[in-house]
Order: sequence, then C-alpha cells, then structure tokens
Amino acid sequence: MGNAVRSLTVLYDADCSLCVHLRHWLLRQQQLVPLHLVPAGSATARRAYPSLDHARTEREITVIGDGGQIYSGRAAWIVCLWALAEHRAKAHWLATPAGAPFVRVSMLAAAKYREATGAGAGAGAAGDAEAAGDHGGAEADGVHRSAGAAPCGDRCSVPD
Repeated sequence: MGNAVRSLTVLYDADCSLCVHLRHWLLRQQQLVPLHLVPAGSATARRAYPSLDHARTEREITVIGDGGQIYSGRAAWIVCLWALAEHRAKAHWLATPAGAPFVRVSMLAAAKYREATGAGAGAGAAGDAEAAGDHGGAEADGVHRSAGAAPCGDRCSVPD
C-alpha cells in the first residue's frame, strides 16, 4: 500500500439499497483502519474532494485514503475488506490473480442488482469497468496516487 493508510473514506450511493446495506454492514465490522462513509455526490463529498469526478463516484464505489490515495472499482472493494479485522486475509487473496475472478463476479452481480433496481446513474461499477476494459499500466487496478490528481477516466477497470 505504500504509505501507511490510517483512515479511509468510502463514497457510496445513498440512493441504492444494496449500497446502504453494505454501508451498514461495514459499520458493524471491527475496523483495523477507520472507515468514514459519505454519500457520493453529497455536499460533504464535493467539499472534501473537489477534484473528483463526482458523477462517476455515484456510479462506481470510490475509496479515498487519508494520504490522498484514490481506489475505485476492484481496488475499492478490496481496500474496504482490507480495512476489516475479519476480512484482511481475504482481501490480500482477492488482490491476487487467483482472487480477481471472485471480485469481478461480485462487481458484476452488484451492477446487475443496481441496474435492476434503478439505483445509480447507469449500470454501476462493474458495467462501467467491464465496458472500459483493462488498459494496463500502474492504475489499471483502480488505484490512484493522489486525490488531487485528475480522475481516472476509463483507466479504472476490472481485469479479465
């Protein structure tokens, strides 16, 4: 992870019943790294992270580290689990090539649920990521280096 992450802010879709359910689940877990859950696109999120593409954060889970790291798509799901005492080992495994298909299936299932329930703007994280494809490079895993950096555009992807 590079610099030590001392806290994470999770931007979630407050209009999505699945996202709200997962928010409550995250809050019930023992956290090794404190999670701050903020509705995506809210005034609080826009004030705290003015350079983010807030429309994208409403479609795709985005997690911001206290050092300015930005995680989206696959990496955001994994870093949320990494922050939890009971799920850190699973997060390490999911970050490997062997675990990647499980993250992909989870993201696709969440996207289908969001599409079926009309949550968010569009198909959701997995649908956007699947359409974007894997462009390679340092940010292909959805990890970005600084909240001040330009949004990832289509570089956030789910590996095939």
